[in-house]
Amino acid sequence: MGKAWAKFILSLLLTMAGPISPLAKAQSPDPVATAISAPMRSPQDMFFSCARCHSIGKGKLIGPDLSDVQARHEEAWLIEFIQSSTSMIERGDKVALELFLANKKLPMPDHDFTREETQALLRYIAAESKKLKANPKFLDNDFSLAPHSTNWLAILAISLLLLALVDLFFTKFLKYRGLHFLVILLSLALIGRILNEEAVTLGNSLGYEPDQPIKFSHKLHAGENKISCAYCHTSVYESKHASIPPATLCLNCHNLIRTGANTGEAEIEKIHEAVESGKSVKWVRVYNLPDHVFFSHAQHVQVGKVKCDKCHGDLTQMGRVQQVTDLSMGWCVNCHRDTKVDFDNKYYTSYKQHEALKSGGLAQVTVNDIGGNNCQKCHY
Repeated sequence: MGKAWAKFILSLLLTMAGPISPLAKAQSPDPVATAISAPMRSPQDMFFSCARCHSIGKGKLIGPDLSDVQARHEEAWLIEFIQSSTSMIERGDKVALELFLANKKLPMPDHDFTREETQALLRYIAAESKKLKANPKFLDNDFSLAPHSTNWLAILAISLLLLALVDLFFTKFLKYRGLHFLVILLSLALIGRILNEEAVTLGNSLGYEPDQPIKFSHKLHAGENKISCAYCHTSVYESKHASIPPATLCLNCHNLIRTGANTGEAEIEKIHEAVESGKSVKWVRVYNLPDHVFFSHAQHVQVGKVKCDKCHGDLTQMGRVQQVTDLSMGWCVNCHRDTKVDFDNKYYTSYKQHEALKSGGLAQVTVNDIGGNNCQKCHY
């Protein structure tokens, strides 16, 4: 009797719960909910499955080389093909069929990547493709104005002098003493010439071309992208200094542009690190003047209308900035003697040379004529 009651109660409970179908037992979780809750996979990890059949820039393996694949196919098509190439082939997609036949009818397996993951994978492939075109020497210039070393010439001159003196007083290999004196005089003349050249260039840094903490190319920015000098060197019209741009100014462009054609992400990331840390980028100054010399960019650029390349050379053709003028006193003085003053500039309205120009007494006025070469103009 007890067993009968137990069976009755069990059947009643099952009836109230409803039938349990095999489909309900094996039902998989909601794919949308899974995609939202699951962490996004990295493109490097996803490409690992691609790398069994494809390379980037190393030629065809089992499947085609993926270098610049975005240039050959639209992104929407690539996303669908990566997720399910078989369904595209089955429905007769022309391009998918051509690839299938061109690769010996080897099917590409479907992937469970989300749309966002597939887009990240394509960006990774594009970045790796760009690296193949990177020029590691993009900062190198095709010229150098650095003076040639005279070390070997100095060693030669001193060696000849010592040999002549040793033979004159000790070994006496040469019978004619006149030859000793001739070699001594020539050696002393050569040494004097070397000392003169070294003294003239002492303190001048012509050809100085230091490496910078960030691989910045003026040839790319000022040349190819045609960015004005004053956009970065903002105080050039108003101040003694042209100013070094703050890292925050770089972010006007590099908040969006995060990858360089030749440097990838590494160099641009240094800018973001500087801004986030609040520390300035420690740029190396190329053009330096002695402490007792006064020079104003505003006076020359704003008032004198001197172009940047007059002193700094054609920066649109320089990867790494090189000092192209020696900034010697003679160089400055000669420029002041030769440079014509634009007297239409309102800055010069009080100068007396206006009357002489109007009467024909002066054909032109140079910087030297208005006191540009007076000592106190440039020296404290």
